[in-house]
Order: sequence, then C-alpha cells, then structure tokens
Amino acid sequence: MSHSLAPTVPRNKPPFPIIVLVGLMGAGKTTLGRQLAQYYGIPFIDTDAEIEKASRQSIAEIFSQHGEAHFRAGEHRVIRRLLKGGPCILATGGGAWMHPQTRALSHGRADICTIWLHVPMPVLLKRLLHNRHNRPLLAKGDPEAILHHLAQKRYPYYAEADLIIECGDESVEHAIHTMKTKLATTTLPHHVPVTLAGHSYEVLTGPQLLHDAGLRLRPHLPNNRAIILTDSTVASLHLAPLEESLTRAGIHFTTITVPPGENSKSLARFENVIETILAQGMERGTTIIAFGGGVIGDLAGFVAASVLRGVPFIQIPTTLLAQVDSSVGGKTGINAKAGKNLIGAFWQPRLVLADTDVLDTLPRRQLVAGYAEIVKAGLIADATLFAWCEQHGHTVLEGNPTALGEAVRRACLFKAGVVQDDERESAQSGGRALLNLGHTFAHAFEAEFHYDGRLLHGEAVSIGLHMALALSVKMGLAPQDDLTRLDAHLHKLNMPSGQADLPHNLSTATLLAHMGRDKKLRDGKITFVLLRGIGKAFTCRDVALEDVRDLLLAEGFAP
Repeated sequence: MSHSLAPTVPRNKPPFPIIVLVGLMGAGKTTLGRQLAQYYGIPFIDTDAEIEKASRQSIAEIFSQHGEAHFRAGEHRVIRRLLKGGPCILATGGGAWMHPQTRALSHGRADICTIWLHVPMPVLLKRLLHNRHNRPLLAKGDPEAILHHLAQKRYPYYAEADLIIECGDESVEHAIHTMKTKLATTTLPHHVPVTLAGHSYEVLTGPQLLHDAGLRLRPHLPNNRAIILTDSTVASLHLAPLEESLTRAGIHFTTITVPPGENSKSLARFENVIETILAQGMERGTTIIAFGGGVIGDLAGFVAASVLRGVPFIQIPTTLLAQVDSSVGGKTGINAKAGKNLIGAFWQPRLVLADTDVLDTLPRRQLVAGYAEIVKAGLIADATLFAWCEQHGHTVLEGNPTALGEAVRRACLFKAGVVQDDERESAQSGGRALLNLGHTFAHAFEAEFHYDGRLLHGEAVSIGLHMALALSVKMGLAPQDDLTRLDAHLHKLNMPSGQADLPHNLSTATLLAHMGRDKKLRDGKITFVLLRGIGKAFTCRDVALEDVRDLLLAEGFAP
C-alpha cells in the first residue's frame, strides 16, 4: 500500500522523526507501521509500494523479469530517497537490510530508529501460507525450508537494528502498545564497528541490552549452542535475565561458574574449565560467552582460543573496566607465577554486548577502576576526551546512566580505532602498545599484592598514569602543567594517584625486578609508554633504569 503525504493531525510526537521497520516477510511491518503512523500523526511509507509505483510493475514482475539483484539496487535507491524526506514510518521489504549500503544509510543518524520485528517461525508460516503466491521468494519450493534459509541469512543483519520487538500471535493493539512503550522508554544503543583485516565485529553499547541478548547473539552462534562462563558474583546479580533471554531465543546453553577475582586467571582454573567443557561434548560450532568483568573475559577468551584449536567467542562485559577496555580488541590470557597475562592469545570476539544497566550494581571502587582506563584513553591520543573527563568524571563515578553511557561509547570508539590500526601489537613504535600507558608500573604494583583484591587493576593503572606522566616530566618530555592537571583531576575524584594510595609501601628494587619480567620486554629492554603532553603518547625503549629508580624513590617508595 502506498503512503499518503496529505497533512495529518499530530497526535503524539514520535521520539524519532524516522522509524524504520525491518524483518522477514509476514512480520507485520505494513500493518503495524500503518497503525503506528496513525498514532504519531506522520506518514506511513511502504517501500514495496513505492517501488511498484515507480516502476509500474509488481514486485513479482520485477523479480521475474529482472532478477533479485536488479530489484535490490532499485530498492536501495528508493530507501535512500525516502530517508532524506521528513518524518515517517518506513516499512522495508524483508531483504532490504541485506544491502550493506542500505544499512549504512541509518548509521550515525540520530533522527532514525531502526526496529526489528521478530516473529516466531510457526507464526510466520501460519500467516504466509495463505498468500504465498504473492511472495516471489516463496512461490517455488517448501515455504518452511525457504523461510528458515532466509532467517539464517538475514537475522545477523536484522540484529543490528537499534531495537528488537518480539511479536507473536497477540493482537495488533497489543503489539502497537509494546512498540509505543519501548520507543518512549528506550535509549538507543550505540554501534561501534571494529573492522580488522580478517575479521570484523560490532561493539554494541547501551541500556537494556540483556533483555534482547538472545536475539542479538543467536545469529552469531554457528550451531545454536553456547557455554556461558561467568563468576559467582555476576551470576547472583545478572545471570537470570541473560539465561531467560537465551531461552526465549531458542538457544541451547550450559553455564559454568567460577570464583570471582584474579585468582581465576590461573593455569589450574583454565585446565578445570577446559576439562569441564570437553566432558560436556564440546563441538567446534559451540560458542563461548564471557559474562563478567575483565578476569572472565580474559579467561573465557583464552579458553575459546584454545579448546578444539579455537571456537567462536562473544563478550558480554559487566564491569566498567571490561566494557571500555578489556572486552574490545581480542587480547585474552591468564597469569603465570612470573607475571600477569604472560600466557594468552589474540582471539577476537564475534560480538561485544555492553549493557550499561548492569553497571548500576557496581560499587564506586569498581567504577573508579574502569574510569582510570577512560582517562588513559584521553591521555594517549584524545585531548578532547580528557577534557570531557574533567567536566563529566564526577557524574560518571556517581553512576549517572547518561554519563556512563557516553563514557563507554567514547572509550570504545577510541580503542576500536587503535585496534583496527594495529590488531596484534606488531607496530615497531606506537600503535596498540600505546594502550599500555601506565601499565609497566601498574603490573609491577599488582604483582606485589598477588592479585588478591587489595589492589584492583584499574586502581594500579590510575597510579601508573601519574607515574608515567611524572617520568615524562622528569625526562624533560612533557610540561609540568600537564602533570599538575592530571593530578588535580585524580585528586578531585578521590582516585589513587601515588604511593600513599597503595595498601602498603613497596620496595623500589622489587618493583624494578617485576618490570624486568614484563611481557613488553624487548631485547632485554623495558618498553615504556611516555607522554609529550596530554593526548601525545609514544613508546620509548631508551629509558634509563636510573631515572625510573630515582622517580620511584622521589615518589616515596622504599629503597
């Protein structure tokens, strides 16, 4: 049915000027779209009707005479034109979202909301069997087999929609009520693409993502089976809604729960998890889902990289530190007696789903630990981000949902850009190694406290950032004013920034020994990330250990 551009009487202002409906044929895009447009008092547009009007042929005739490729190209041109128009509800054809350029039309557009209308397969079949001959793709062959094939191909792209609304056999009125409620109450997620040479994936950040996690994850599960690896703390707080979502999506899964804390990143725990998985009859198509903080993400990722020589992997980070740093980029690993993360592999996830609502349960100390990584990103190469932190850091640490969401978005965008340029940290200088700013000091601090919880990784990084900039100032590389600025920000937020903030004092000689065993050691030399100023980080292998020793002593560390 074509749309009418006749003036309508505004009823309720739509939360987004343009609402695009995607989904398989029979999902109700036209029926629900027309009702929704009437509610908001804006035009309803059916792209199939627009195509038929422009070509003066039916969809079936276009398919028959010109083929699907010709139809999709024309469909793209029509949608591109319509999205340049005014407010409307736009119902797209079932295959429209397969076209990458069509999907790209809505990227970065704050005035567009895309909605995937997901309908269970039995309901779709019941709806479509009555008029299958009006559907070119169903005209020949077994409708059920065709629909399942289309779902397999298209769901990964539908799952990129901003919102997912599940529609079954309920009334049109009920479905419309669900859509209106969700549109009015939902903050749209942010899509951060990570494009690598041999693999690409999306980082999806925003609230309420656990509710639809099953439908967003299912297209990435080769055999529709998954193993959730989590810890007992996260399980008690958030596991139930994740499992419920996977169950609703028809995903078969089991859950393995380990103790919380850095001690779970051990060879013993790694072996135990691997043996448990293999005892369950693991297949190469089964996906490992990391559901927790950085420890779980590192452990699960290394398990996924190792079992059966590599299986699919998905990250659902539940701490601020994991959402802004460790879940993005594919670094996985466990600890050795000699140091942190010395055993591991690069293993990229298929999807990162960062639900910012789960951060509500974090204590302030955990928020501080994650926020230090956001400050780090600004110090490395984004002075604008650091300035944003100075202005909004207090609201982030107060748990303000808007500030947290924006912090996660900005940090993920930054890290994705770094990872895309240097996936495996192989650049001779700069590159991904810059993300280690403050970490040479931080890992030495952590080793002295045996990862027992007295010092969190992010707390160590917070102190390490001060130390790295202080070393840069001592070497005449960075201005004192920038160190003063960093320290003022850390102190204002009551974040760790020096020796006095550690549980107890540490030996300079011992810290230097730990640094000498760091995994960033090259040709016997310690690699430091230093700064020429805020936003101007670089890697340096010419740091005299005497300068490091003098700095540690000057900062109050014991000889």
